Amino acid sequence: GLKEVVQGLERGEAQLVLLAEDCDETKYVELVEAMCAEKGVYLLKVPEKAALGEMAGQVRLDDDGKVKKSRAASSVAIKNFGEQSEGLAFLLNYIKEKGDGKEE
Repeated sequence: GLKEVVQGLERGEAQLVLLAEDCDETKYVELVEAMCAEKGVYLLKVPEKAALGEMAGQVRLDDDGKVKKSRAASSVAIKNFGEQSEGLAFLLNYIKEKGDGKEE
């Protein structure tokens, strides 16, 4: 939630913030965007908070491993990208091309 994203930004732990475009709380969006700009953290917008919640693992699965229930998320902070990989290189290149977030 907002508290965890803001804490991650304040502590300098967040490397990337994902923000849902359909978040209807204008103040929330403005705060996250401003903090990312201030801290030089990449910001990537995703279309829907329902999909963002699923991507973040906020789901309950049935016995077959299919999503039974999911919870929306307006924002998510990524604190550690993990090991260097082709996928990570693609993601970072995509973010830089879009021009959102920190400058290199």
